[in-house]
Amino acid sequence: MKELAGRLTALDPDAGAAVRVIGYFDRLSESRAGLEALVRGAAVLAGVPARLVDAERRVLVRVEADGTRRDSAVPPEPGWPSAALTPGGAAVLWLERAEAAPSVVDAVILERAAGAVRVVLDRTRGRAPADDPALVETVLDAAAPEAARLHAARALGLDSAGTARALAPLDGRPRIVAGRTDAELPAGRLGVGPAVPVLDLPRSWADARTALRFTAEGTAQDPGPQVVRADELGGVALLAGLVAPGADPPPDVRVLEAAGAGTPWLLATLHAVVSTASLRAAAAEINVHHSTLQDRLSHAEHLLGWPLRTPQGRLRLQLALAMRHLARS
Repeated sequence: MKELAGRLTALDPDAGAAVRVIGYFDRLSESRAGLEALVRGAAVLAGVPARLVDAERRVLVRVEADGTRRDSAVPPEPGWPSAALTPGGAAVLWLERAEAAPSVVDAVILERAAGAVRVVLDRTRGRAPADDPALVETVLDAAAPEAARLHAARALGLDSAGTARALAPLDGRPRIVAGRTDAELPAGRLGVGPAVPVLDLPRSWADARTALRFTAEGTAQDPGPQVVRADELGGVALLAGLVAPGADPPPDVRVLEAAGAGTPWLLATLHAVVSTASLRAAAAEINVHHSTLQDRLSHAEHLLGWPLRTPQGRLRLQLALAMRHLARS
């Protein structure tokens, strides 16, 4: 192969380089190289970053031209040279090159690397039954044996060396997504767990369910975010252990409910006050004049019984609104 590549290079440099690429990936395949090694080979040979994206199997591998792995959640550019692992399939190997059309050598790199990657994925992960509820339940069950959870994770196509996160929808079965990808989230209220190693997914699931309790419908009578990420809650998450769903709500929550029942604009206005950087931003958020917001706050302070334009008053209001979600969940 080396002799043939040398002769071809003398006649046509691209042809010689293509033959060397073929020999390179043949050697990697014979040594049963893994996904990262194959993607690294594509990046180094092409001289640009390469990435493998297989959303169905929840695989994302990105390697810089110098061989350093550096995954990215930023979607690939449609104009980059690429090769689908199967005709019409969603799994794709990309070369992050700005030119619209790949060179001859790029085309050979993509074709040989994609073929080798496809063999590895089929051998190690098969087809990922991503919607199998029994497997998802096993992975998220802290009481299940570790071996059973690892087996279920492999069947789902999860990378045991990577991270993943659990999703807790309000209505629907739990889901698992890769920790490094910004996967499309289900519509509606949703708690998103932190990215963790696969064996820690039960913790991510517990945190996702806690985050779900802080979500809202996003309406005038139930203002707030529909999607809450557990790793953005910080110490506020501790409130979930203090306010039980269906139990008698704390006094401040009862005051909020009574005030909101007789004043349709109240809850949306108060949410805008605690979720924006200034009162002017809050007025813009709910599309009222700044003076109108001031009048509303004066009325709200009278109804609630505490100031809303001081740091202490805003904090008390923010906690009351958060506890209102927890008491209703």
